[in-house]
Amino acid sequence: MLTIYEMRELVKLLEQTDIESFEVNDEDSSLRIKRRNGNQVTAVHQPPVQVKSAPIVTAAPAVLLPKKEAIERPVATVPVEAPQKSAEVTENLYKITSPMVGTFYAAPAVDAAPYVSVNDRVEPTTIVCIVEAMKLFNEIEAEVKGEIVQVLVENGQLVEHGQPLFLVKQA
Repeated sequence: MLTIYEMRELVKLLEQTDIESFEVNDEDSSLRIKRRNGNQVTAVHQPPVQVKSAPIVTAAPAVLLPKKEAIERPVATVPVEAPQKSAEVTENLYKITSPMVGTFYAAPAVDAAPYVSVNDRVEPTTIVCIVEAMKLFNEIEAEVKGEIVQVLVENGQLVEHGQPLFLVKQA
């Protein structure tokens, strides 16, 4: 909740504007500031009111299914290679994953060499990259001893929590 000083400052700021009312809510309290008449400003502090609402039920959207003739029509096929070999190879590799959502950086600076590259040997405490989240730069360690087999993301790419960043062949 706001302190008395902060409330006074808000009132002073509102007196200098044409705003007629102002309301701030958080989980613990509520503050409503409202002009009466003229330039006089009144502040009202209220504890929050717990409102229990009934569950909201919505209907699923209607789906139009294509006619049977449209389903049975032949479609041109393009041969696609199955990624079975790469799946077999990655089963024996350790995945270094991102511990958070953020931006992946392979090097400590734009003009610096990357922390690690393919075929580099790493120890559990070796820093492999940085993930920036909310202006905080978090150094990510390898966590295993081995050799970098593949870098799975590009420098400057946004990464998700749990997204694999590197594949490491454990020693």
